[in-house]
Amino acid sequence: MPKVRPQVVTRMNSLATSGGPTATYALMALSVLGFLVSLVPSAQGALLFYGAGALTEPWRMVTGIFVYGGLSSIIQLAFNVYMLWAFGQMIEQQLGRVRYIGLYLLGALGAEVAASLFFPYQPVLISGAAMFGLFGAFYVILRSRGEQAVQILVIIALNVVIGIFFGTPWQNYIGAAAIGALTALIYMRTQHRSRAMQQRLLAGGLAVALLAILLVRSASLVGLAA
Repeated sequence: MPKVRPQVVTRMNSLATSGGPTATYALMALSVLGFLVSLVPSAQGALLFYGAGALTEPWRMVTGIFVYGGLSSIIQLAFNVYMLWAFGQMIEQQLGRVRYIGLYLLGALGAEVAASLFFPYQPVLISGAAMFGLFGAFYVILRSRGEQAVQILVIIALNVVIGIFFGTPWQNYIGAAAIGALTALIYMRTQHRSRAMQQRLLAGGLAVALLAILLVRSASLVGLAA
């Protein structure tokens, strides 16, 4: 009897071989999954990121990127999924899947660093701020190609103003946008194959630096620093 492969598996394999935005689809799926998990009682308390817990509860640095604030965050989820679709697939096409995922995670780390500096004891939704890493990266990519990118700055500035007005953690947006832009700059300046090792070292060094800041900050907050 011939083995029948599930349609979704066949579709994903087709996308992967044809250069489809599989990483973008994966991030969209993780966003939806994170939202569903946040509906479980006590899940938010165990999984959301907060700066003081980075050292003693390190999984929060990962889970906090995708977990939402429950049913009240459904509009945030819709915004994030749409932004991933609108910007993510273009960035993925420009950078490739691996660098794109690296960019997304580094932008999220930038948001976490900002959160640990400004809101160390407050659980925050990094899932929303992580999108701004893509905005910062898209700005750099457009400018490196000689294209206008004022609209990206407008999006970032508008959200910062809204954040200030409504008291949301706008500092996280700036942290993600800055690191996203820096990561994209590294990628764009080291595009040539001969500079692949330099690119890995710079991107890896940035990741290590951000993680070090998070862990040292957490240690100081819980009284473990020397």
